[in-house]
Amino acid sequence: MIEIREATLSDLDAIMALERLSFAPDDWSSESMTREIESEHTMYLVAFAGAQLAGYAGVLAPSGSTDADIQTIAVAPDHRRAGLGRELMRRLIAHAASARAKAVFLEVRADNPGAQQLYRSLGFGELGVRPRYYRGGIDAVVMKLDHPGESGAA
Repeated sequence: MIEIREATLSDLDAIMALERLSFAPDDWSSESMTREIESEHTMYLVAFAGAQLAGYAGVLAPSGSTDADIQTIAVAPDHRRAGLGRELMRRLIAHAASARAKAVFLEVRADNPGAQQLYRSLGFGELGVRPRYYRGGIDAVVMKLDHPGESGAA
């Protein structure tokens, strides 16, 4: 069984281990992740299967802003393709809607069609491409979800 809750700094070591596994060489520093978890403008979730971190995700949804940004999402390899990424995204979108965001944005690697398909299935559409956004010269596909409170995802 997976338990999903808001992240705390006590989760940082587990988050950083999955961050490195999932995103090296583009992984965030511990300092950056600490700032994200502590920020009043973000909400980070962790998903645990027993004592093992199965996934985490975060959204930036500043009070008073009409835009929100999915900051990151990662699911451990042995928990992929089981709906956890979708559930984390659903909760982030719901949080953005509750913060009165009118649009939710994200960037996804152009070489990650599985993630792009998940985001499309949640109502995101492609806005454009940021050339060579990631290390190794990989492009980022910029995606947007309009009216997150009205989508089937929230």
